[in-house]
Amino acid sequence: MAGVMDSVNQRTQLVGQNRLELLLFRLNGKQLYGINVFKVREVLQCPKLTVMPRSNPVVRGVANIRGATIPILDLALATGAPGLESLADTFVIITEYNTKIQGFLVHSVERIVNMNWEEIHPPPKGTGRDHYLTAVTRVDNQLVEIIDVEKILAEVAPTSEAISVGVVDEETQTKAVTLRVLTVDDSSVARKQVTRCLQTVGVEVVALNDGRQALDYLRKLVDEGKRPEEEFLMLISDIEMPEMDGYTLTAEIRNDPRMQKLHIILHTSLSGVFNQAMVKKVGADDFLAKFRPDDLAARVVERIKAAV
Repeated sequence: MAGVMDSVNQRTQLVGQNRLELLLFRLNGKQLYGINVFKVREVLQCPKLTVMPRSNPVVRGVANIRGATIPILDLALATGAPGLESLADTFVIITEYNTKIQGFLVHSVERIVNMNWEEIHPPPKGTGRDHYLTAVTRVDNQLVEIIDVEKILAEVAPTSEAISVGVVDEETQTKAVTLRVLTVDDSSVARKQVTRCLQTVGVEVVALNDGRQALDYLRKLVDEGKRPEEEFLMLISDIEMPEMDGYTLTAEIRNDPRMQKLHIILHTSLSGVFNQAMVKKVGADDFLAKFRPDDLAARVVERIKAAV
């Protein structure tokens, strides 16, 4: 497993091509799960865990890894299944989400597969509302489920969604009521967080589920003779989404003269310095790490003051 992350630098070349690489793993049974390699820092045999009193049951303990104390979450337990039992035979996937480091306890780690986002699909409609999936795909004729990690983290360690006093003034809120913002995110938790934040600023929110849906929506607008930059103050898009990722969505918008003036912020749990370079590569106006309500509100306020 030591060589799993050896070619991370090469993987950045996938960005903007609507491609991704999934690290496949298993929890309790035969079901395959996947996580975007860009979120993965390291994979290792489960280290010695120190149990923390009064912590969430999903957190099996903390581990000291390379000088840092990292919480280790049992993904099986987090998704409603029985927790993993014999920790000596398990692995930990060290990840970075929303600038925070945590480990996910899994039974086994399989391999990395290179895929196109068009092969990644939203969960079946019959799945209901209480599932922990953002997407599904197939690898070697096996179903692979992609877990909504943002939903798990929001349940285990909720973050404040409140905007600090002074970030939005009364004059800006008055101007905001006439404006709309388009948001795109495949995580239901992230969509709700962003929507509540923007509604506090005062703007109307149109929330869509993935890049393909957003591009079709914008193309319909321009086919009707409307200008997206006049219809919306800005587009706030996630990067990792089924069907079409945020990088590809941005590139498609910039390549269409009818909509290329739309202001675009990529808002993502993906961390790492490569994001800034990729923002320039695909033509986005800005990049913002999730989920920081003050930062998000401040960017919207800036646009309101510049536009009105």
